[in-house]
Amino acid sequence: MKEKVSAEIVEKWLKGWCLSREVSFPVQYKSGFRVIVGDEKQKERFVFPTLNDDFFELIHSMTEPWVYLKVSTSPDEFIKKIPEKWKLQPQGYMMTCFHPMNFPEISLAEGYRLVFSEYNTTFVVRIIAENGEQASIGRVSLVDGLAVYDRIVTEKKHQRKGLATFLLKELEKIALSKGFSNNILVATEEGKYLYETLGWEIYCQHTSVVIPSEN
Repeated sequence: MKEKVSAEIVEKWLKGWCLSREVSFPVQYKSGFRVIVGDEKQKERFVFPTLNDDFFELIHSMTEPWVYLKVSTSPDEFIKKIPEKWKLQPQGYMMTCFHPMNFPEISLAEGYRLVFSEYNTTFVVRIIAENGEQASIGRVSLVDGLAVYDRIVTEKKHQRKGLATFLLKELEKIALSKGFSNNILVATEEGKYLYETLGWEIYCQHTSVVIPSEN
């Protein structure tokens, strides 16, 4: 992991996230960034590349539920210094792959087909099962020289068939065809193991806290 996290890289990743989610680009908030998300369970998100007074001032003044604060560090660095109303979310990992991914020889599992679509500069690949249901989906948004991968999901009953790996290969093909070879994403604890096998490296921890509503 990097000792010093680049605010520029975090902002570029966040722009890609916004393109994927079809929300407005981030705006500067002190040393971090603010995004109006507008979801019931995620109204806004504040993203801080470094843990500093800006983060702590906001976390001590914020009272509204479902506003996420995210910071590029381990939760051990701050979790005992914040009010108990803030709840730690599952750990995320910002990961990069600034070279072609290391794919094994793989073909699409029998009985599945690919469906492609796009919006803005976001490209979507879906893997559809024979019965017509969606087995896997993923997106890549191309912005500021980075291919930002987002919402890579394989439904549980379709897992262990290599679908996620094949889907990532298809997404990378699209990115490369557009001249984008530097890749970035935020992975879950479970997902990071797949990405590491493909040549991705952890750039930094991506830690989130939120005040849930009482309802």
